[in-house]
Amino acid sequence: MQKTANAPTSCGHFHDAALEKLDTPSIGDLQAVKLKALLERIQGNKFYKSKLRKATLQDLPFTTKAELVKDQEKHPPFGSNLTFPLANYCRFHQTSGSVGNPIRWLDTQESWEWMLGNWSYIFRAAGLKASDRICFAFSFGPFLGFWAAFEAATKYGALCFAAGGLGTSARLRFMLDNGITAVCCTPTYALRMAEVAANEKINIALSPVRLLFVAGEPGGSIPHTRARIEEAWGARCVDHYGMTEVGPVCFECEKTRGRLHIIESEYIAECITPGGAAAAENGTGELVLTTLGRAGSPLIRYRTGDIVRMIREQPCACGRSFAALEGGILGRTDDMVVIRGVNIFPSAIEEVVRKYSSILEYRVEINTVRAMSELTIKIEVGAGDETEASVAGMLAAELQRVFGIRIGVEIAAPDSLPRFEMKARRWIVMEGML
Repeated sequence: MQKTANAPTSCGHFHDAALEKLDTPSIGDLQAVKLKALLERIQGNKFYKSKLRKATLQDLPFTTKAELVKDQEKHPPFGSNLTFPLANYCRFHQTSGSVGNPIRWLDTQESWEWMLGNWSYIFRAAGLKASDRICFAFSFGPFLGFWAAFEAATKYGALCFAAGGLGTSARLRFMLDNGITAVCCTPTYALRMAEVAANEKINIALSPVRLLFVAGEPGGSIPHTRARIEEAWGARCVDHYGMTEVGPVCFECEKTRGRLHIIESEYIAECITPGGAAAAENGTGELVLTTLGRAGSPLIRYRTGDIVRMIREQPCACGRSFAALEGGILGRTDDMVVIRGVNIFPSAIEEVVRKYSSILEYRVEINTVRAMSELTIKIEVGAGDETEASVAGMLAAELQRVFGIRIGVEIAAPDSLPRFEMKARRWIVMEGML
């Protein structure tokens, strides 16, 4: 049973909730006005100087991560995508570098305030209250999401707790001692904390925690992963989406689980095929974003590399008209593997593995030496009524049913697979193993 707040205390919201219910033509008109103003402001931006000679957004070229990396190599350390003199910037962050070189990112105070405002959409849709106590269960580093979420929550009115520099057991005690009602972490770490709590006989389902804000991985919109988190914590798991390069982009629909609304008043979103053409209506493709309020370091038609199914209902069951990502982030263009002709994304594997509550952790090993890639899943199985062999057999059978191919399943020794506080890295390319 999920918990509710003791009292629905109102907070000061610094965005216009009425924008969420604009019809599609009105959203388009608003975006056009904001885009025009943005393009006028960034005329002095050296990175975009040669790109801004086209008349309409669709005529403008895409921006890619490879371009940004190359630009920063050519113009170290921050690149040329800076609209104003360096003295105008007050925030430095960088990407995780999980795919290629990390990108450094600078923000002006104006851009930073814009991102904090976008975070208020996430908090408001989830029902966060000024009376809530929210814990940020990670060590703060140079990644944008941590700092933006923390500062946005303080502006929202919640009491904020930074839990960096603590081990998992200490973090759990810290949350219990301080009556935490909301937690911000990755889906993987929410499950890791639940695992440690179970080992230490701590019933976190009886704690005051009622909301878990998760991001950094697709897990929050994967039904079985979300269900496991909610069962363990007795709280609602809330997904959202953003990137260092673009800021907080989406918030979860409270009426349709696993659906993330795009903040279309602040972003122009496109969905494209690998060749760059517009994807079919309500179809699957790569998400492309244009930031409308980050003039200091803008991105225009940025290819995120994230695979989504973008849909638009007029209106959604929640009353909003903003377009949405059905199922959240389905995968990344650089994460998909082809196994005997079948396209497989990490999120699809996760959905199958998380059906089995006895599987504590897993790792996917991909061998690319031979002509056909092979995929093996290693699993750690917890104590329970089922044997390790039976769990492995059930998982192998379910994988074959879902994907139509045989995928190897192997048992890993207890506590041998890595646990993650930050973004999990479970897909390992095992080159040279055969």
